[in-house]
Amino acid sequence: MKKITVIIALALVFSLQSFDVKAQSAPLSERMTATVLDIWSDSLWTGRPFKWTYDQGVILEGVAAVWQRTGDKKYFDYIKKSMDFFVTEDGNIRTYDKSSHNIDNIKNGRALLLLYNVTGQQKYLKAAQLLRHQLEEHPRTKEGGFWHKRIYPYQMWLDGLYMGQPFYAEYSAITKDTKAFDDIANQFIFMEKNSRDPKTGLLYHAWDESKEQRWANKETGRSPHVWARAMGWYGMGLVDALEYFPADHPGRKKLIDILNRFTEAVSKVQQPSGLWYDIIDVPEGKGNYLESSAASMFVYAIAKGVRQGYLPERYLSVAKKGFEGMKEKFVEEVNAERINFKGTVTVSGLGGKPYRDGSYEYYMSEKVITNDPKGVGAFISAANEMELVAWPKPGLGKTVTLDYYFNNERKKGPVGQDIRYHYTWEDQANSGFSFWKNLFNYAGAKTTSLEEAPSASNLKNSSVYIIVDPDTEKETGKPNFVSQKDIAEISSWVKAGGVLVLMSNDIGNCEFKNFNKLSQAFGIIFNEDQRNTVKGNQFEMAAVNVPADNLIFKTAKKLYIKELSTLKLSGTAQPVIIDKGDVIIATSKVGKGTVVAVGDPWLYNEYVDGRKLPADFDNYAAANDLTKWLLKQAKKINENTF
Repeated sequence: MKKITVIIALALVFSLQSFDVKAQSAPLSERMTATVLDIWSDSLWTGRPFKWTYDQGVILEGVAAVWQRTGDKKYFDYIKKSMDFFVTEDGNIRTYDKSSHNIDNIKNGRALLLLYNVTGQQKYLKAAQLLRHQLEEHPRTKEGGFWHKRIYPYQMWLDGLYMGQPFYAEYSAITKDTKAFDDIANQFIFMEKNSRDPKTGLLYHAWDESKEQRWANKETGRSPHVWARAMGWYGMGLVDALEYFPADHPGRKKLIDILNRFTEAVSKVQQPSGLWYDIIDVPEGKGNYLESSAASMFVYAIAKGVRQGYLPERYLSVAKKGFEGMKEKFVEEVNAERINFKGTVTVSGLGGKPYRDGSYEYYMSEKVITNDPKGVGAFISAANEMELVAWPKPGLGKTVTLDYYFNNERKKGPVGQDIRYHYTWEDQANSGFSFWKNLFNYAGAKTTSLEEAPSASNLKNSSVYIIVDPDTEKETGKPNFVSQKDIAEISSWVKAGGVLVLMSNDIGNCEFKNFNKLSQAFGIIFNEDQRNTVKGNQFEMAAVNVPADNLIFKTAKKLYIKELSTLKLSGTAQPVIIDKGDVIIATSKVGKGTVVAVGDPWLYNEYVDGRKLPADFDNYAAANDLTKWLLKQAKKINENTF
């Protein structure tokens, strides 16, 4: 009896320990990325040659998503280190062969664009331009579809849409090449038209325009089977490319329609486990199995499609079921920090040497392994999306508008075009608000901008309106100063329930005379001074400690706000943070609305994305705290009376 009691006690201890590990463990996306940073710490793969290959790009997509969700610099550092193995100082790419016209080689261009957008280093832009030039001369089918590779003439594979089109779309958005979006849309349209089964809506792995390949159907040119990962590639390519399409481009709606048809077809073949068979059209075939990379890709594409508004909310249940299925079957616990990912087929292709005939038996012959880069990368992206699903959503039904009228600075873009920068949503460099934009979007809010003077009509759909650092004459040739009419319009909007955020700068870097007329309407004056000047990297000189039980900052304890203007308050205005006797952040209730003011645009990327500040500063957490608080004060658009 004593032995039984001891055994039961030990079992309870181990059970509680196991529960404790799971309860305290990090999100799955971060634990999977921790495995990546461990087993591929030098960005190379054991037993594989040093080579520019798309596998790495799939991993880096996931790592980039985790960086943007956490603001942890180790993720960005890994991306940069991985690409710096290949990109030379003059912008060439080691081991890349443009003449092979391999669409797979375009994939890593997304990491290059991220590095260029964030750092501004020309070597990354030059390397990206090499890939864009490949697309310029890439061989095509008669109707204009990119061949998969030169060695696979006249063939379009579903895989290629993911490898090439998201980069093509992002590059075109950066360079303002709006004409290119016609071509990008056509790639998806051609692929669906030529590979779709009209009965099931599923897409066959590949299509041969010439119909000469042994694997090609002599009437349709399609390959024999529906390979799950190929469909996964196509779905991910759709949602990633759509992100960059101009809102008014006719191809955007066509691609959204394709995504909806794709998702409906995929949802119909989801198994009770939440997963999908490797060969979807032969579910009962001998040896067929549930495959992990495809499940990751479907979950990612569907969850992101819902989050971005391309898909109806009802499809989220498909993603949730798929994610639960993956956790049950494919996620292997290593410890509280790391996991492994099982069940990924290493490769499946068509043609080549030795020849792959596309038969069911061929697909079943390929090896299935643990921690394949394609499966791991796709799972990081999928897990990150599902973690965003669980993110609190106080912004649903609300729109956050950033002023582009009073702040209207311009510079030359990558190909010499005129672009906005400095405290804009789109700017991913140190000076931008792209991280803050993400936080609003993660919280369910829509983000937009206002390029005109504020008025009742153009603010009526805004729940939050942010004005940052109005231009001086040295910054903009003809600055738009705040006028009495602007003050009246904004005041009326606030009194009706709007939430206004005012961010100045220090003296010499902000137009105070007219901006103060606006802030004074709410009992706040920027003192036109400069506090928290920092010498070099002595970051503590700009440290601001958050008092306990703060109105806004519930998780952030230590802020970095440098070279700021302090505030003077009157009327209904109240301090949020006082430091050494100075008011740093304040709020004011006016009518049904709320105003928040701070004397610096301190939430720009440089001090939020984790790359610069020491880890004991909480600016990313502070940005999240402020975001949630602003959205909780704001009304949904249909509740507003303005």
